[in-house]
Formats: sequence, C-alpha cells, structure tokens
Amino acid sequence: MITYLGYVFIFWGTIAFLISAVGLIRMPDIYTRMHVGTKSTTMGIILVILGAICIEPSWALKLILLAIFILLTNPLSSSVIARASHKDGATLELDELKKVEK
Repeated sequence: MITYLGYVFIFWGTIAFLISAVGLIRMPDIYTRMHVGTKSTTMGIILVILGAICIEPSWALKLILLAIFILLTNPLSSSVIARASHKDGATLELDELKKVEK
C-alpha cells in the first residue's frame, strides 16, 4: 500500500515539473520565469523524494539530506539569478509600480 502512495507522490511531482516547464515558456520576463522555475520545481522534487522514500525506505536518510540541500539552495539560486538580472538591466514586462510613480 505504501508503494502505491509513493507512486502517487512521484506522479504529482512530475505534474509539478510539467507546470514548471509550461510556466517557463509562458511567463513574460526573467523575474516571473525565475519564480516559476524555482518554486514549482522545488515542490516537484520534494514530492518525488517523498515518493522514493515510500518506495525504498532504506534510502530515507540520504533522500532526506538531499531534500534539505535542495530546500536550502533553491532560494539562494533564485535570489542570485534575480540579482544578476537586475544588475544586467532586466526590466519587468508588467511593472505596476511605474504607473503609480508617474
């Protein structure tokens, strides 16, 4: 029974990856693409790791350490991408604050 739960987690993780892929294509600028590329892939990989833990419990410690590493590094990587994009002069496609400042 727990093996089937693992397959369900893996299925929903791959759905999160699919949503991320579609979001990377559909979003208009670097900042929204960065958001989609980090948030949904983090959720997807955590679900896949949970599924792998359910299927193969003997790997649990290694997979939990991997999940912690991903949870710590994904926000860092997205902020580095945002900072580099800002320094490079990337602009927002839909900047609502520009309307307020005028």
